[in-house]
Amino acid sequence: MRVVIADDELMARQRLERLVRAIPDVQLIAACESGGDVLEVLRNEPVDLLLLDIDMPGLSGLDTGALLGSDGPKVIFVTAHPQHALAAFGVGATDYLLKPIDVPRLQAALDRVRKSFAPRALDDAPIALTSPRGVRLVKPLDITHALFDGTVVEVHVAEGRFLTECSLQELEHRLPEDRFVRIHRRALVNLHHVDLLEPVDSGGYLARLKTGEKVAVSRQAARALRKRFGLARGSAAEGEDEG
Repeated sequence: MRVVIADDELMARQRLERLVRAIPDVQLIAACESGGDVLEVLRNEPVDLLLLDIDMPGLSGLDTGALLGSDGPKVIFVTAHPQHALAAFGVGATDYLLKPIDVPRLQAALDRVRKSFAPRALDDAPIALTSPRGVRLVKPLDITHALFDGTVVEVHVAEGRFLTECSLQELEHRLPEDRFVRIHRRALVNLHHVDLLEPVDSGGYLARLKTGEKVAVSRQAARALRKRFGLARGSAAEGEDEG
């Protein structure tokens, strides 16, 4: 689970960072000082969950939560002020934790977030995706990638593409994690359909699919891919095209 935390108080932010890092299967993407910083991270990186303080200068945690779209990350508010709970759930919060928190309480909240996603599918077991034309049954193996255009998710398969009412975040958590990778805030790709990762100046990649299509890979996702495949940044293997 990819997590971003935000708290304008340095000591509180560092403590929350330590708690998050102590939980297995959680990747801390960024530790921010304000809601504005959080939105900047979300423009470039795929994130599953935000842990937000409420009282922050400028854009508050509540303001930040209200600006997240339907495909945005889940939100847990971490605050010392119980009076904001009603407003927090009003902007779609998954949970509301009062400071000081500890690892067991945080772990329980993260478990509730995980349970909000449907179970992952098997490679050969069709999943049902709602679409404007009805319910589509599609095998995960047939999906090459999925893109979110800011309004709706477009699922690409070998024979074409279709729109789904499922969010990109929900789709990611339903597909086999050994095959599918969130390579950008708005893109999910099946690695078994990737032919080449082309390095770009930003530190990311362009993922060239076997269909000929190209999808941008963010810098953060590129780092994760290099780690996954045992590649050092700048190695010859990254830029080599064997045809």
